[in-house]
Parts: sequence; structure tokens; C-alpha cells
Amino acid sequence: MPEYKIDPTKWIDLYSDYLFNYTITRVNDRDMAEDLVQETFLAGLKSMKNFKGEASERTWLISILKRKIIDHYRKINSNKGKAEVRISYNDDESEGDWLEERVADPFDKTAEDLMQNSELGDAILECLSKLPEKQAEVFRMKTIEGYETEVICKELDITPSNLWVIIHRARTAMASCLEENWF
Repeated sequence: MPEYKIDPTKWIDLYSDYLFNYTITRVNDRDMAEDLVQETFLAGLKSMKNFKGEASERTWLISILKRKIIDHYRKINSNKGKAEVRISYNDDESEGDWLEERVADPFDKTAEDLMQNSELGDAILECLSKLPEKQAEVFRMKTIEGYETEVICKELDITPSNLWVIIHRARTAMASCLEENWF
């Protein structure tokens, strides 16, 4: 059985954006998404010897990430299941609440949350329309649609270093525009 070589030194450059975008759509929490991607890279490093080459590195990392996301939700749900009843021996009614009621439900979206997401989406589209055409196209392909660097470079006939310069400029411009128009 041949041994397949993978190069973890390139993972961040090649896969971090894709893995983050994949994760943020599933956990809807930036910090948690970053943590899960980091855990995925760490798990990948620990299990490199198990990589058989039957799939691409990205597909292999996604399968690890999917398990991390599932574990994340299992942990949340098991914490809810361990809720205790606090019996109040005094007149303070707040002591008798179920602990489960105090745990935030990540699926409980308020109208305000939905409105903020809608406003953010509108602000992103507005800012995207202000970018130069090539920057907007590269930003959309890389950040929103999750295309790999090689695919974008081939489709737009640019070098990887040129792509990263364009994406850096686009992200900087998007951050400034969003700061002015949304925050």
C-alpha cells in the first residue's frame, strides 16, 4: 500500500478560508468557527499517518471538520440534558428556575438577529458593488463561494501571488466599507 504525502505547512493558505466559511454557516459563531477549524488542523496533524489518499486533502480535512461540528453540537445538547432543578428554600423565585432555561439556544433566532443578518447581507452586497470588478470577482469566488486558489487562478488567468494581493486589497476595502456602512 503506497504512503501518501500531505503537507500541513500549506493547509492554512490552501484550506483555512474554505473550512472557516463551511463552519461559520453551520455554527453561526465566528469564535467557535475559528476554534473548530483550529481543532480540525490539529486533529489532521495528529492523524496524518491515517491519510490514505483516497480523497483530496481538503475532502479529508472537511470530513474531520464535520466530526468536530457534530461533537460541538453533541456537547451543547448533552449540557442541556444535565440541567438540574434548584429547589428554593426561601422566597427568592429566581433560585427555583431550571438551569436549562438559562442556557442560550443557538437555534433561537430573534427577529432582531434575523434583521441584523439581513442588514449585514445588504451591507456586504453594497460594499462588494463598490470594489473594482476584478477585486469583487476574486472576493466573491474565494470568500463567498469558497473556490480553491488553483481554480480561481486558472479561471481568471492570474498567479497565486497576484490572487493573494487582490484578495488582501478586497478584504481591506470590504472591512473599511463595512465599518463605515454597517457598524
